[in-house]
Amino acid sequence: MSVYLSEYINPDSRRYLEEHVKVVDTFDHPEEVEGIILRNIPVTAELMDKLPNLKVISKHGVGCNTIDLDAAKQRGITVINTPGANAGSVAELIVGLILDISRNITAAKEKTEDGNFKKIAPAEMTGMELTGKTLGLVGAGNIARKVADILQGGFRMSVLAYDPYVSEGRMAQYGYEKIESVKELIERSDVVNVSVPLTPETKDLIAGEMFDIFKKGAVLVNAARGGIVNEDDLYEALKTGKLRAAACDAFVTEPPTRANTRLFELSNFVGTPHIGACAEEALVRMGDESVKECLKVLAGGQPAHRVV
Repeated sequence: MSVYLSEYINPDSRRYLEEHVKVVDTFDHPEEVEGIILRNIPVTAELMDKLPNLKVISKHGVGCNTIDLDAAKQRGITVINTPGANAGSVAELIVGLILDISRNITAAKEKTEDGNFKKIAPAEMTGMELTGKTLGLVGAGNIARKVADILQGGFRMSVLAYDPYVSEGRMAQYGYEKIESVKELIERSDVVNVSVPLTPETKDLIAGEMFDIFKKGAVLVNAARGGIVNEDDLYEALKTGKLRAAACDAFVTEPPTRANTRLFELSNFVGTPHIGACAEEALVRMGDESVKECLKVLAGGQPAHRVV
């Protein structure tokens, strides 16, 4: 029995895995591979067909968009993930990005270094306070709720949330007002955070005329997946002032660069290379859970978090 692992995970988690199974980083002996642990590699139907004894695909993280879930289900392959392990680290990055673009932190740093200012407190760096403003959550899962906890508690922000899978009663328990459409949420929010998976239903969820209805001075953060917010339309909205600013930690083409993402041309945009889960503590939790849950399935047990 072997488990395929080609990407970095916490060294202690890797050692634990190696104590229980043979760990490989090639498919030279496909008949031996019974498990895959992945961060970002694609796991296609074609790959599954080459691995006749594959039983489990364990995602080190949450998003499973690089896995062909339909193919896995058809072949009886269990897919699992670690939905709570990185929620805190991603939420903290999102709050950091919201603060950055609300107060022009990155833009001020770059302009200061370039010697663009002749006096302190330049007017063009005037930002927006978060205290008392309205936070709009597109998606009310683990990460979004942690973002809301920080901003409700620290900045007394009121929270609107759009999530068709969460009831109005549950939203009320969280202290949110449930909103029935993304359009209404955008119209009423000062800060919009996107925390939903990329699916056919969420692709280009915020695009086109949606950018015409943002509140004056609103900001947008997407640390979920590239493609949920249309990047070309976001560029135009930022360039024309329909949005004060935006930040993304996820892009259609990754890693993002000036060559493949023209958003970096804009001073009111901040981009990071999908680092939401890149905190030491989160990496330990994700490594530990992805390994132990993979081994549990291989031993015939039931996983804590089954995707399919």
